[in-house]
Amino acid sequence: MELVLQQRQELNLLMTMELRQAIELLQYSTHELEHYIRQQELENPLIELKEKEDRSEYEEKVNQRSFSSSSGMPTEVIRSNSRNMRDELYEHAKFMYKDKYTQKLLRYLIYNLDDNGYLPDLIADTDNPSEFNEEQIEEGIHLLQYLGPIGIGARSLRECLLLQISYLHPEKGKASELVQHHLDLVANRKWNEIASKMRITMAELKELHDFILSLNPRPCTLNCDHPTEFMTPDIIVELKDCEFVFHLNDAYLPKIQLNKAYSHFLHSKNDVSKYMQLQHKNYQWLLTSIEQRRNTIIKIVSVLLEKQKNFFESGLSSLMPLTLKEVADEIGMHESTVSRATANKVIQTPHGTYELRTLFNSKIDTSDGDSISQTKVKTLLEEYIASEDKFKPYSDQKIADYFTTKQGITISRRTISKYREELRIPSSSKRKEIRV
Repeated sequence: MELVLQQRQELNLLMTMELRQAIELLQYSTHELEHYIRQQELENPLIELKEKEDRSEYEEKVNQRSFSSSSGMPTEVIRSNSRNMRDELYEHAKFMYKDKYTQKLLRYLIYNLDDNGYLPDLIADTDNPSEFNEEQIEEGIHLLQYLGPIGIGARSLRECLLLQISYLHPEKGKASELVQHHLDLVANRKWNEIASKMRITMAELKELHDFILSLNPRPCTLNCDHPTEFMTPDIIVELKDCEFVFHLNDAYLPKIQLNKAYSHFLHSKNDVSKYMQLQHKNYQWLLTSIEQRRNTIIKIVSVLLEKQKNFFESGLSSLMPLTLKEVADEIGMHESTVSRATANKVIQTPHGTYELRTLFNSKIDTSDGDSISQTKVKTLLEEYIASEDKFKPYSDQKIADYFTTKQGITISRRTISKYREELRIPSSSKRKEIRV
């Protein structure tokens, strides 16, 4: 074997810690950025944070504000209560039943309820074998249903509805029969088949169906265990003097400044000086990264105000087609930078609060050579379905044909089906109402 000494020149791109930090900060929401800054204060002795004087006013304002989610539904910002309904049920059970066996049985059942108040099949759960037998669990379920809202502890939707009928409306025998034997047909809107099997008229069936709709499929919501998540906007857009303006909602962030108590170590000639110089470099990089993040977001939102003016004026229905690449080209940055800067950000507008990514929308070509956003197509889809004859709803193919011929938008049946599912609109067979 011959040993050969060779010299080779290579060009490699290495990601430094500073660059990694800048990329990481770019993706943070303002709330996450605050946590990161406070963590850096703990790790770097040269970082000193000065709290803003109006911090308490900001927190009070946020806790009282009501925002809208990207779906357009209002999201109330409330304080979380550590006590949940499972705890309240168990306290009620201990008050009603004094013997330890019943309390233990009810505690086992209550803390096995799912978030909607339903009880899984505890006997069939081999991974977590029950200390109670089937007869004891059945007895406990009856006690539980006496304690809580009617329907709690049901093993299925059918049982939940039947419990409400038997306890609250025992005279509704036909409704009980409909739920007991034909609930699957109701879900699939097989009205003629149901009327034939039950030997009732369509008018009677409609009355029964309306009654079943008045029952509560989730009589006990137990998802209070999860902490309340606050939707704090990162960008706020407002209309002032007939012009849209924006500002970053970062005024509450603490001010980062140099801790002068340690600054004299920077100029000494020992190991402590080397450590402090490294921390000083980290301090400077943190300031630079935060400022770069801020400037990048400002550039992006400035372009969005111009490109999506119709959206800020009229809401989601007027959203224009816009891609990350188009914005990146506009501000002279890479598409990946825009992608990171828009991630995990929330923007508050006069028409609601949305994820910033909502303002980026792929386009669909129209027959006149123009383009339309997917959001606009979904809005048109909702409006067209809302106007349909509920006794003879449109199929996905008919909707696709309507968009092609009447709207000049070439779209496939499969895409219509996809959009409909995203909008949580059931298929035509499940939208069909009873014709009396």
